[in-house]
Formats: sequence, structure tokens, C-alpha cells
Amino acid sequence: TQAMALPGVKVVILPDDEGAGDLFRRECRYAGQEVAAVAAMTPEIAEDALHLIEVEYTELPFVVHADKAMENGAAQVQDDRPNAGEPRVNEQGDVNAGFAEADVKVDADYKTEVHTHVSLETHGSIAHWEGGKLTLWASTQAISATQGGLSQFFGIPNSDVRVIKDHMGGGFGSKLGPRPEYAVAALLARKAGVPVKLMLTRKEEHLTTGNRPDSFQSVEIGAKSDGTIVAYKRKNFGSGGIAGRAGLPGAPYLYEIPNFRVEQIDVYTHGGPQAALRAPGHPQAAFAMESIMDELAVKLGMDPMELRQKNDPDETRREMVKIGAEKFGWSKRRQTPGPATGIQRGMGMGSGVWGGGGGRTKAEGVIHPDGSVEIRCGTQDVGVGTKTVIAQIAAEEFGLTLEDIIVKIGDTNYPPSGGSGGSTTCASVSPAVKNTVQMAKLKLFDTFASSIFGVSPHDLEAKDGKVFVTSNPSKSMTWQQAAAQLGDEPLIVQGQWVPGYSSSGVPTVQFVEAEVNTATGVVKVIRVVAVNSSGLIMNPLLWESQVNGGVLMGIGYGLYEERIMDPRAGYMVNPNLEAYRVIGAMDIPEIEVVAYDQPERGVIGIGEPPIIPTAPAIANAVYNACGARVRAIPVTPDKVLAALAEVREG
Repeated sequence: TQAMALPGVKVVILPDDEGAGDLFRRECRYAGQEVAAVAAMTPEIAEDALHLIEVEYTELPFVVHADKAMENGAAQVQDDRPNAGEPRVNEQGDVNAGFAEADVKVDADYKTEVHTHVSLETHGSIAHWEGGKLTLWASTQAISATQGGLSQFFGIPNSDVRVIKDHMGGGFGSKLGPRPEYAVAALLARKAGVPVKLMLTRKEEHLTTGNRPDSFQSVEIGAKSDGTIVAYKRKNFGSGGIAGRAGLPGAPYLYEIPNFRVEQIDVYTHGGPQAALRAPGHPQAAFAMESIMDELAVKLGMDPMELRQKNDPDETRREMVKIGAEKFGWSKRRQTPGPATGIQRGMGMGSGVWGGGGGRTKAEGVIHPDGSVEIRCGTQDVGVGTKTVIAQIAAEEFGLTLEDIIVKIGDTNYPPSGGSGGSTTCASVSPAVKNTVQMAKLKLFDTFASSIFGVSPHDLEAKDGKVFVTSNPSKSMTWQQAAAQLGDEPLIVQGQWVPGYSSSGVPTVQFVEAEVNTATGVVKVIRVVAVNSSGLIMNPLLWESQVNGGVLMGIGYGLYEERIMDPRAGYMVNPNLEAYRVIGAMDIPEIEVVAYDQPERGVIGIGEPPIIPTAPAIANAVYNACGARVRAIPVTPDKVLAALAEVREG
């Protein structure tokens, strides 16, 4: 009542209001969970109104760290299940026999912290009702999934929900489906009778929109004296907060090992729910595997690169390692760690792999009688240049310039496409657009090929703004003349993703040079060589930009980013961009991006892979620099100084 009495407030929604029960629950499972919403004429009035709402809380037992949640007597997070699920086991061969024949063994524990998304554009939307029909302009990576979710939530047909997002400012997996704040905005708009804009604050982003789960990994590895790995064992657990699902890739990551056992446990805690974050599970798995590979190499007296090459079954990645090592100058790497005094530099490397692939996308091509061309597709550009790639494909097929192509995307009124995540966007959209424009071109040619040129449509070609007979280019007409043959009606063709233009499987390799100040523990990345393969590169500039972005996010993950939870208050204490540090302009190293070109494989995405190997490459470089082995990320000064103290104490 106090909030509603504030001038400028339009509407307040509480847990017991109609339609709010699935959004605002009276039992909150984490600090930051939604309990009420306000729509007002300005953001400032809305903020004041929220503070006027009096909420009476009864504090229940809670636990916010995965290791504590596994202890006997820990507060139970979910009513219908224990905090720690049953172990998932993946094994091959006889791991005990494998370790028995190993000449060298290494065992170590590794830890990775919770990593939040920090999208530049926060989550949010604008909701507008016209009668019983909803239009939502949403910061989403998946307009079709959002349409379906809102349709189900409000109990209205899909056709009565329109979702629009042609370009957005980052999501990294946190915006892949229908989000609660979309439904909240739509509820507010329906109750207020006016459009409502709801964009989350940075604090709300950190608390409630998702994160990369942490991981605790106990790893043991055994090898013959020649470097052949014969046994591997990993036990890992982690927490995705109230959502669980903190698993890592199930087999030994990257390498061919005849005997292994992997045991994983998901743990619930009273923290915000996890969400897919750029290569889910892989950066955690790579950190432990690539760190223990370095430790094994030290114990064997081998070059870490040679150990990897000997056990890596991926021929492409082995070639990429050779190329990267040559460009990086790996041969100049010091063979033993530098002294644990002064400012030291070292070199490290790491590898990774991601799937990618494509499918589930449709597109529509429209050729107008005046020669103008439209391509429509229900994909969304999440800031990676999807519109440019679509224009490139159509322009090449029609023999036109990029400026001649009108690209319309990001609207559920257009042919549907899957969500933009998992490095699948380019591999899904490109074949669909290629198929569509090829059919449109042939259908256009079919209107005049026989009557004007006396040939089959397949005997014509479009290039440089002209249409001509392939075997006799002097027989030609301009593109505009060709389109004019349509008469008064535009030509409209729908196509879809077809196999043969894309594939999956993206190996990645990185080499890092880092500087360690042994007095302060501060680590600075100096130089990175990133080698990636993703099949046919559609646009080198956009591709390189994605690799750069992945490397930079990997540096942030490896050195700076860490969600800090207060175990007594149950709250994230650094939900901002001051205490939750991300990489800044002064932290950016020299980055050389190297493309291992494989056009014969077709289009494969590149969004995920570049973040995977960065953190372990940094940790390995730190060890090479000063002998300090840091087994937990982020590699913060306190961890470096503690590791250095161990080195000095022998």
C-alpha cells in the first residue's frame, strides 16, 4: 500500500496476485530471488517504491558452498532430494591395473570458482499488450523458445506472442530460454494497461541470472616412463546453486587413456541458479587436465608439449600445436622454472575441444521485381555479426554487393531458427540461407532462361550484377532486368538447413607468456597465441573477433573473476563491477590469432572454444616462471604468494 501510494507508481505485483504464483514464491531458496515487482513512470520512482514494500522474512537454515552442502546435517536445499546426488560413473578398462603398470604417478586437487556472465547488456525486455496479444522486445538468445515459454505461461496461442530481438549486447548462454523477468514485465504491462520496460540492474545480474558452476576435482594420472598415459582417475563435484547440474565432460578430457574412471556428483546449494556459460563444463575440465598434464611432464622430465602430442588422438590438434609452438617460440621456453624471486616470465600451454554443429533453421528469400532482395530468418544476432554473414551468402549467390541485400532477422514472425548458443548459430543459419537463396535464384532463372536465352536455368550464372549464360557470357542481362521478368509479383522462397554445408568438432590450442611479480603475487598475461580450427571461416574479421573475445574472457576467468559468498549471510558480497573484477583495457595482452583453415569441413561455430584452454595455460606459465604451482582459479595474488611460500620452504 505504501508503494502504490507513491506518485508515479502504476502497479505492484506480489506473490498472491493472479498469475504471479509461478514467479514469486513465498519460500525463497537463495538471496536475490524475486519476491515482488513494481512498474512506475521512472526507474527512480520504481526503485523508491520497491524500498517501501515491507517484506517480513523468517530465516531458514541455508548453505552456500558445495563442500559444506555435502556434510551431514547441512541445510537441505530442495524438499524432494538430497543436496548431493548419486555419483555418475564413466569408466573404461581396469584403472587399478593401469596404475599398477605406471612408472610415474601424479595426484592433485584442483578448484575452479563460480563464474558469472557479466553481459554488457543486462537481462530485460519491453512488454506491450494489444488486446490479448503480447509483443516482447527481449534481450534473448532464443526468440522462439521465449515465445513458447510466454505462450505457455499466459495460456495463449504461440501466434498471439511475438518476440523481437535483432541485435543484442551479449548473453554467453545466460539468455538462452524464457526468463522470469520477461514474464514479470508482461504481467506488469497487462495489469498496468501500458507498455513496461524492465532491465535488470548489475546487482540482479550477478545474483539471479545464472553462472558457471564451481568445481572441485581430485585427479590421479599414471604414465609409463616414455610418457604413455595408462591410467586416469577423477572425482569431481560442484554446485549450480538451486539448479544443480554442475557436471563436466565425462571421459578423460582430450587424451587417449586406456584405463580410466570418472565419478561426478552434482550438489545443490542456496545460491542463484547456474546457466550455460560459454563452453559449459569444458573450462573447468581443461583446467584440471591441462594442469596435471604439466605436473606429469615435470615428474617425467619431458617437455609438456611432447607429452601432449604423444597422447592426443586428434591429428588436427597435434598439427595446430606444432603451428602454435613455432609462432609462439616455444623452443625458447626455460626448461626448469625460474627463481622464486624478482619479476619472472614463463610460458605455458593448454588445449581444448568443443562440438558446435548446426540444424533446425529455416529462412525466406524475397526477390522483388525492382531487383531488391530480402532475406528473412528468425535467428537473433547476439553481437557476433550474423546479419553480415547472411548478407555475404546472399550477395555471393546473387552476384550482388552486401549493400544490395536487406537482412531481416530476430522476429518470431520470420521463419524459425534455434537459439544462438553452443557455437551453433553460424553453422545453422549459413546452410539454411545458402539453400534458400540457391532455390530462389533457380526459380528466378526459370522464369526466363528458356524463353530469352534458350537454355536451362542451371546453365545461367549471376555475378557482378549480371545474369549470363555460363558457356557464353556475352548473352547477359543486368540483375534488375532479370528481376523485372517477375512482373508485378515478388518471388518468395522458403528454405531450410540441409546437411553438407556444416559439421562439428572444434579443437583449440593456446600458448601463453605470463609475468609474475614474486613480491606481490600479481600475474600479468603478456602474450597469447591462439590457434583454432572451425572449418570454413565465413568472415575472417568476425571470426578473429570471437577468438579475441574468448581469450579475454578466459583471462578474466583465470585471473580475476570470482563470486564471493558470505556463509553467514548467504549472500554474494561482490555483486557489482567494482568488487567482481573483470578484465579491463590495461590487462589486455598481445594476442595473435591463428586460423587452421579447413574449408572442406563446412561451417562450424567458434564462440565457445577460445575460452577453454586459457586458464590452464596461464597457471602453467606461472609455474614455468617461478616454480609456484597454483591449483585453483582465479590465480589471485594470495594464491601465488602461498604457492611461492611452499616453493621457498622446499
